[in-house]
Amino acid sequence: MAKKEKDFVKEITPMEEDFSRWYTDVIMKNELVDYSPVKGFMVIRPYGFALWEGIQKYADEKFKATGHKNMYFPLLIPESLLNKEKDHVEGFAPEVAWVTKGGSQELSEKLVIRPTSETIICHMYKKWLNSYRDLPYLYNQWCSVVRWEKSTRPFLRTSEFLWQEGHTLHETYEEAEEETLMILDIYKSVAEDLLAMPVIVGKKSEKEKFAGAFSTYTMEALMHDGQALQAGTSHNLGQHFTKAFDIKFQGRTGQEEYPYHTSWGISTRLIGGLIMVHSDNRGLVLPPMIAPTQVVIIPIAQKKEGVLEKANELYEQLKSAGVRVELDDSTENSPGWKFNQYEMKGYPIRIEIGPRDIENNQAVAVRRDKLEKETVLLDNFAEAISSMLDNMQNDLFEKAKAHREAHTYVVTDYEQYKKDVHEKPGFAKMMWCGDEECEAKLKEETGATIRCIPFEQEHLGDVCPICGKEAKHMIYVARAY
Repeated sequence: MAKKEKDFVKEITPMEEDFSRWYTDVIMKNELVDYSPVKGFMVIRPYGFALWEGIQKYADEKFKATGHKNMYFPLLIPESLLNKEKDHVEGFAPEVAWVTKGGSQELSEKLVIRPTSETIICHMYKKWLNSYRDLPYLYNQWCSVVRWEKSTRPFLRTSEFLWQEGHTLHETYEEAEEETLMILDIYKSVAEDLLAMPVIVGKKSEKEKFAGAFSTYTMEALMHDGQALQAGTSHNLGQHFTKAFDIKFQGRTGQEEYPYHTSWGISTRLIGGLIMVHSDNRGLVLPPMIAPTQVVIIPIAQKKEGVLEKANELYEQLKSAGVRVELDDSTENSPGWKFNQYEMKGYPIRIEIGPRDIENNQAVAVRRDKLEKETVLLDNFAEAISSMLDNMQNDLFEKAKAHREAHTYVVTDYEQYKKDVHEKPGFAKMMWCGDEECEAKLKEETGATIRCIPFEQEHLGDVCPICGKEAKHMIYVARAY
């Protein structure tokens, strides 16, 4: 059995050896997804889907608390609708999947499998909207979209992925802007409060913004390997789509007006970020708030009198306290094998309870992030474990934040940055003149892109290190997934 327990961990490639392989090993070993017969289309298995359900529940509650309602729009969109907004169709054309036949008959008009739903939603909004009294439209849908990716990786970039897309209409630009930024705050809470994943929030450059958007706001996270991940975006679309689709309403003065439009989304990509921010060479490390199971109880010498009874008693205490808890009283595998199993699966806390523990009115608790044994008295047991879960959630956030700060550099010498970008992965903070030529040069020469113009600006110098011209913004730059 000892050899089996040792090999269990060895099946995950060390991240220092091959980060990409480590990531895939963690996902496959924990049965989060499996590959389908169609390249880039993943089957999300129960444990992986439970993570998505946790994200969905948390975000959906916040959307509804701010007045948003869920709807559902069709999967297929006529080509004519996609072509109504020039920038939009050009932005998505390389990734579009088409339906050309219905049964054995050629369709009179090609249909696109939605890469995003602005066009079909705008078509319906035109039918529904009449007066300023109808506004705002605060609607969201949970669905899947298809973008035909050439290179795929589970959760991070797949040809089909699950997401939510909110689409709202407003009477004024100011209301649309307020909506866009409010949603970004909700997304930041999903990332930081639920997933313990610190993010930088800010505005995308004109080149990096969403196709057809007036402005795009983003949250950017830093992964363990020093690459960035765009974790969620919120777009103020202005009147681009409402004019293209001739969506009008009777304004307060009696004149016809075009509403202002927003769209925003987060996806299963967040699960990839969750894995790459927190996990280690033993497998998953899950923050307690998102973990499908927060505590597992493992009886030791469970055949001895009173052990199972006490384990069940602790189980009921935790369950009554609102803790998501499991009791593993199976006899097929040794406690040591179970320890490895639940460490790999990322369960936040493992409780061990045996005859000697019961005699001493205590149990042993092991936090997944620390893997250190801690004695917990059985008096006020549920309260102590709940406190331990809260501490772990906070500690994981602070650890990830410290990692980000340790891998964030100020760049004033662009030539030096070109040499350092591969040796010192992470966020680079630098000044920028705002010129797209510098942005293109940066990407071509380093492979890095402007991740965002952060809301919290810092003055790092007077000139853009790329061209030497007067600087307008401080930016975050990184190579990204």
